[in-house]
Amino acid sequence: MPQASAEESPVGPLERGLLVLRALGRAPGGRLAATALVRGTGLARSPVDRIVGTLLRLGYVREEDRAIVLAPPLLALGGAYLRGTPARLDPLAARLAGALDESVSLAVPDREAVRFVAQHTRRRALSVSFRVGDALPADRCAPGALFAGDWPRQRYAAWEASPAGPEEFPALPDADRARVSAEELRARAEAARERGWALDDQLIEPGLVALAVPVRDGGGRVAAALSAVSHTSRHSPALLRETALAPLRETAAAMEAALAAPVEEAPVPPVLAADPTAEAKRELGPGYLQSLARGLAVLASLGGAPGGMSLAAVARATDLPRATARRSLLTLEQLGYVASRDGLFTPLPQVLALGHAPLSRLSVGELAQPHLAALVSELKESASLAVLDGGDIRYVARVAASRIMSVTITLGTRFPAHATSMGRVLLAGLTPEEREHRLAAYPPRPLTPRTVTEPEELRRILDEVAKDGYALVDQELEEGLRSVAAPVRAADGRVVAAVNVSLHAGRTSATEARTTVLPALRATAERITADVRATGATEG
Repeated sequence: MPQASAEESPVGPLERGLLVLRALGRAPGGRLAATALVRGTGLARSPVDRIVGTLLRLGYVREEDRAIVLAPPLLALGGAYLRGTPARLDPLAARLAGALDESVSLAVPDREAVRFVAQHTRRRALSVSFRVGDALPADRCAPGALFAGDWPRQRYAAWEASPAGPEEFPALPDADRARVSAEELRARAEAARERGWALDDQLIEPGLVALAVPVRDGGGRVAAALSAVSHTSRHSPALLRETALAPLRETAAAMEAALAAPVEEAPVPPVLAADPTAEAKRELGPGYLQSLARGLAVLASLGGAPGGMSLAAVARATDLPRATARRSLLTLEQLGYVASRDGLFTPLPQVLALGHAPLSRLSVGELAQPHLAALVSELKESASLAVLDGGDIRYVARVAASRIMSVTITLGTRFPAHATSMGRVLLAGLTPEEREHRLAAYPPRPLTPRTVTEPEELRRILDEVAKDGYALVDQELEEGLRSVAAPVRAADGRVVAAVNVSLHAGRTSATEARTTVLPALRATAERITADVRATGATEG
């Protein structure tokens, strides 16, 4: 692609905004105080404040307890990359994890680092905690040796000079450990190329072993590395090789066939994650960085079509002038977030460094917590989130209102589903067959004189809840306790959780609960649902 002219120089606010997002992505929990952002980016306070103000408007960050926190809508940026090659290979990785009953990872090269783009983890006491978007140095994992086999000699010098501390690799438990020499890494790469596989024998941490095989593109280069990951308590390196190498190679061959298959064209949807409008500029004035908003809109749009997008397609998807879209693309390409070939632009793995890892593994309860806090601040009543667990609901998030008389509930508390508003929302969200199975397996029992236990009446109530989209339970769990609940849904429409507000029957009537509490509760449920759909979270 031609170099940018003086008129098309890199967009400063976009470059600085990406710097802020990277700093937040490296921070524990994806949160930093504004002063820490200033230190971490080397920017002055004034541009940091303007960047944060713009990101707040876009919904990519939130303010919590005087800290700036990454928000789930930011996943649209990483999603632009993940909807490409990783999405084509991920189902095969998931199938392999099930067949091996071991954790399976898919990684891609990201300059001199290794970045995970798929994780399928087995539920065990000892299991892998890496997240999609996490990066490792090439000398600390099996995929690194496979990718380094494609490096020219000068690339090893660049790797040796690149940063290796905890700031660059926050996923490592001991990132300060000295890296191996370029000669040692080159020797590992040559051995891996000769064998056709690479082994991580406790390179990351004691007890962890991994076996990786290459997935090659049509030009013979290693496009990805497929790994089976286990623990020395289950597999020695030799046993892992014996049991996993053949299935890994078979799956890698299937992945290579998937990469070689023609890519179906898909319609390019408009980007809704950013707000580059004149209205926002008028409202916030100089505090709104329009070029940052537009650049992020361009980046998010690149996942709209497999195989890449033309400049014209990007301009249509973002509703931006071609010249504006081109300036953003030039900047993103120079910074290593975008590649161009034959007039088509595609996102690169470095996009995942923009906060994807800390957001990608948030549970439904963690996503709900800030929304519950806002709801409690508005209503001055306690709010909770629960999931269905057998015949019970189990609390996974809660914010208590500050009152003299309040309901004492902690995370993990369980109540019978049939007698609670959240339980009825969750039961109503099941298929008819699942609902009947639950009611038969966990027969309703009375908890107060008001508890509905007659199966036919309970079925009728659940049908109403499913139709109305909320449940109100009046003193059926405990005398004096009234609650109203609404569903939280996954991207496929399934009810994965329920959110409620608990009320003292003496303070709030059932009619008041419907007219004053329910609208705010439903709005909160919709906000939590949006975050759940952005992250793909389905577990409490």
